[in-house]
Amino acid sequence: MGDQAAAYRFARNLPARSIGGTKVTDPQHVHLSYGFPATDLLPVEELHAAAEEALKWDRADALHYSGAKGPARVRDWVLARSRKFGIHAGAENFIPTFGAIQGIDLTARILLNPGDEAWVEAPTFFNGLQAFRAAGAVIKSIPVDEQGLQVELLEAALKRVAEHNEPIPKLLYCMPNYHNPTGVSLSLERRQKLAELAVAYNFLVLEDDAYAELNISGETLPSIYSFAPEQVIYVSTFSKTLGPGLRLGWAIAAPEVISHMATLSLGSQLNPFTQEVVGELLQHYGFDEQVAKLTERYRSQRDTMIQALKREFAEHIAVQAPDGGFFVWVTFGEQVDVRQFAPAALAKGVSFVAGNAFFADGQGSHHLRLCFSFCSTEQIERGIKALAEAYFEALQSQSAEQAVPELQA
Repeated sequence: MGDQAAAYRFARNLPARSIGGTKVTDPQHVHLSYGFPATDLLPVEELHAAAEEALKWDRADALHYSGAKGPARVRDWVLARSRKFGIHAGAENFIPTFGAIQGIDLTARILLNPGDEAWVEAPTFFNGLQAFRAAGAVIKSIPVDEQGLQVELLEAALKRVAEHNEPIPKLLYCMPNYHNPTGVSLSLERRQKLAELAVAYNFLVLEDDAYAELNISGETLPSIYSFAPEQVIYVSTFSKTLGPGLRLGWAIAAPEVISHMATLSLGSQLNPFTQEVVGELLQHYGFDEQVAKLTERYRSQRDTMIQALKREFAEHIAVQAPDGGFFVWVTFGEQVDVRQFAPAALAKGVSFVAGNAFFADGQGSHHLRLCFSFCSTEQIERGIKALAEAYFEALQSQSAEQAVPELQA
């Protein structure tokens, strides 16, 4: 297809292809790039039993567009569970989504016109960036630190644009719990302040809480939604607890927001059969026990990764242990570009995601993201060792190249 035909046929704002995975099929490869849950802890047998029950002859409505009991069961369970995070909402505030990512995409599509401003954390989830780019938004970034989004910088930026009569953002995208990629969590004080700013400046907060259940520390903070329900669109998912292949998440927001999201579904109930299976599962499944198994495993794998990083890299990196979620964020000196040793790492059998993928401006290549949830402790140890070998070989090669002119002088 020629360049002119391609330009004519396809939309200008199509996002880049998927980030974060590899095509490596070698079973010995250590996929520290994958943001996956632990395979052996997914409830395969329980879902199989739930699917058998959902397929009984008197449940045939599950195969129709509208579904049977499943969608209502899922909705009621999620709304009850959400009270754990200070969310008190009704059926009019709820819509199921194709994972949390569809909640992000729907938010972008119902709110953003080309040229509208979407403000994000720096760094932030790369697929969030893709959704906002596809909507034609102008993306601006506010840095995070060890307590999450730097809300004081956000407030200063809002004051500045208001004083100069410049555009206020339509939305601000935020991950308050076990942020992807840094693993940090937004402090209670900052959650409250962010909600206050959303009300004062009349923008919406898109609260992506996909990792909320994966709490290693044991401390549960209230959602941003709990402080300003009319100003927050809350999205979450079963992907991190029951399995990403279910592709089942949800959005909770004001009825007007939910109504517009439902319009974009073009009249169809989201995957009613999957909802029937999950709805059946949730009637009897020990979800708290599942979460406890996940967090116990992830605590061990996180600790293994942090210890291996400190042992192998020592003073060459800065790293902080997250209190939950999937990810560890590794920071090198600003002169380092992790993309330079990524091919060598891949050849040695380990993959990671370079930090520049998480910044709207493409900066951040002295960071990298590693996932501790998917691989075993043995794989993590082996992967970090291979990663360190690739880094130090690149460092040694660079030093040798810089020394050549001096040797020739």
